[in-house]
Amino acid sequence: MKGRPKKDPEILKIFAENLSRFLRKPQHTQESIATALGVSKQSVSNWSRGKNFPSYENTYCLADHLGVVVSELTDESLGNKENRGADKKSLTYADAGVSFEAESKAMQRIKGIMETTYRSEVLSNVGSFGGLFALGTYKKPVLVSSTDSVGTKLKVAFRAAKHDTVGYDIVTHCGNDIVVQGAEPLFFLDYIGIGKLEPLVFEQIIIGLASGCREIGCALIGGETAELPGFYSLSEYDLVGTIVGVVERDTLITGENIAPGDKLIGLGATGLHTNGYSLARRILFDRCNYNVDTYLPELSSTVGEELLKTHKSYVKSILKLREVCEIKGIAHITGGGLPGNLKRILPEGCRAVIQKQSWEVPPIFKLLQQEGNVEEMEMYRVFNMGVGMVLVLAPDSVAAASELLNASGESAFLLGAVVSGDKGVELCPHHS
Repeated sequence: MKGRPKKDPEILKIFAENLSRFLRKPQHTQESIATALGVSKQSVSNWSRGKNFPSYENTYCLADHLGVVVSELTDESLGNKENRGADKKSLTYADAGVSFEAESKAMQRIKGIMETTYRSEVLSNVGSFGGLFALGTYKKPVLVSSTDSVGTKLKVAFRAAKHDTVGYDIVTHCGNDIVVQGAEPLFFLDYIGIGKLEPLVFEQIIIGLASGCREIGCALIGGETAELPGFYSLSEYDLVGTIVGVVERDTLITGENIAPGDKLIGLGATGLHTNGYSLARRILFDRCNYNVDTYLPELSSTVGEELLKTHKSYVKSILKLREVCEIKGIAHITGGGLPGNLKRILPEGCRAVIQKQSWEVPPIFKLLQQEGNVEEMEMYRVFNMGVGMVLVLAPDSVAAASELLNASGESAFLLGAVVSGDKGVELCPHHS
């Protein structure tokens, strides 16, 4: 069932036994737990008999009510804590929650997937202590790197039990972050921290990472998977990535040549990408009481499908455009929105003026603003509002650039212009 931890029979049994132990104590009854969580006594009874898990939200609330962390509810040693001296059996790493067998199975699953991303410059194999990559022939190469995480978009993936897109998200996010400086992505490294390693879930994450790497042309050269029982909540994980790319020093895109009169070209986004999910979840799941399976006609999709739309990659289009015209500056619109990110590339004395009527804001942002009663400026600071990337070009480059970008599959539009003034970004309600 979506929105609930996976029904691993052994974990379910341990969970039920631990809950039953709490219910034998006078301060904890089915009625008191049901009241605290806002559920029926029958639901609590079903949990204690191992019929099913509570939802993720109720699992957290239950653990908090009982005074334990979520992972302790599935810890088979919980029931023996009052009799620690009685059990003298020889303990293994598996008893502590770390499985070498699961790790071995997981690595067998992913080896071939990772190798589909390899470039000719990769010199190491899957499982090496370090990833080896031979840098090609450059005159004055500059390495460009970026690290980021998927953030609380992962919470939506957990609810939907869908793990094959978040890897793609982190790769394309990082790729966009370095292509704004003109860099070609070379290789990618991931970090996955997880409470209990499930080979199938792990494989789905790697499938997404590999898909993203193939999309932007970089090699998934290695990473780290840490099984950390007691640190992460049941069936949850964290996903972080680092990318390294290269650009010739004399072709770096820095923004230093941006000048009044230059034009701003916007590139359309596919959705929220990987930013603003804490607010989006608060509005849609907490205030509206939607779940991932709720179908919303205004979105023509379920809530889960909309929120899990992948982070669009602009790498190939920008690298292609760089060959035919000068790109003076590029801003990747992530946390901070248009005002926060565009300002980062502007020189002193330059002000970016954006015409808000120059593109159609996607329905998801209108829904979030309406249901959350969010002020417009806050929307523009938190979300990309349908603009994933902004390019700064000389006026005589706009027509050719727009044609090439649209032919490459982008939705490119004239967003505004650079004028003289205090460094910053101005959002205007109408065309000038």
